[in-house]
Amino acid sequence: METNKYSSMYQICIKNHLDERWMRHFEGLEVTRQPNGEMVISGVMDQAALHGILNRIRDLRLELISLQRYEIENENEQRKSS
Repeated sequence: METNKYSSMYQICIKNHLDERWMRHFEGLEVTRQPNGEMVISGVMDQAALHGILNRIRDLRLELISLQRYEIENENEQRKSS
């Protein structure tokens, strides 16, 4: 079976900002507050981690605006091809 040589980076946009006490739910991810009142959560993760983040967003009753997936080449594969 061929393994996937790509990791996925996800960028999740939600409505409103969270205060600092709720930010711990997204530790390990980059969280950016946008001037328009939206918040962007991004990071490299697998499907299980993505579903965990989406469940947290639901549990916190946050409004999901968008979800973008970006493929990034795995560093180990880059080294093999160099």
